[in-house]
Amino acid sequence: LRAAVGRDAPILVDQEGGRVQRLRAPHWREWLPPLEQVQRAGADAARSMALRYRIIAAELRAVGIDGNCAPCADLALDVTHPFLRNRCYSGVPDQVAVIARAVADAHLAGGVLPVIKHLPGHGRSTADTHHDLPTVDLAAADLDRTDFAPFRALNDLPMAMTAHVVFAAHDADHPATQSAAMIRVIRD
Repeated sequence: LRAAVGRDAPILVDQEGGRVQRLRAPHWREWLPPLEQVQRAGADAARSMALRYRIIAAELRAVGIDGNCAPCADLALDVTHPFLRNRCYSGVPDQVAVIARAVADAHLAGGVLPVIKHLPGHGRSTADTHHDLPTVDLAAADLDRTDFAPFRALNDLPMAMTAHVVFAAHDADHPATQSAAMIRVIRD
């Protein structure tokens, strides 16, 4: 791929583990969904996820992949659509930030750039954004305190993927992916 474009272009994959795992058995390890692994690990969740993603990073780097679309810093809430919920780490913003930091650091230690997602927060989405455009109607201050908090704690990471969600408190007409107001919120 790099030879085809004539430069050292980054090659990214979506290798979270669980359902969102583009590289699968028999050649690749199969992983539990992230939320299930976090729940099984309990108090050792951050360490468990760091080890998991250090292995994933080593596997990816060994075949020339230098970017992975993880960590997922969205909140796992009761309302979170099933397409996303088991990909999250927790419903507690501080815990999500700690685990997502461990995941990102493990990627970086393995020579793989992490891509944090889904900025600024996808957990309140009650729809699968591959098929529908959900709207979140929470007040801006509440979003800032909850859904946006893990992303703020990880704002030093090199790359992020935005959420295709409308945050009505900031822009009732456009999803974050296409909203100048939301891009300002993300950048600020």
